[in-house]
Amino acid sequence: MPREPDQHQILAFALYELRLLLAGHLGPDSGSEPAVRAAAHLAYALHNQALAVLEGKSFDRAQALRAIAAVDERFGENFMQQLSEAMNRAV
Repeated sequence: MPREPDQHQILAFALYELRLLLAGHLGPDSGSEPAVRAAAHLAYALHNQALAVLEGKSFDRAQALRAIAAVDERFGENFMQQLSEAMNRAV
């Protein structure tokens, strides 16, 4: 009988699938809207971590945060700030 995915694996699967769907929007020459390019790069930045979760493994959180910060820097986004605010609301 197949094992049921936990909540982390469900979200990791969705992130990995988004990365695959947005693959055509990666790179400076994609011609996509800036928000779509930022989303593609954010999903790409975390796809290895998503795979680790799907496989029941852990990943380096600091490295994942650096990857998010790199997307912020490249696209002028504020994902790190939004993550911090989301975490503060959850407390």
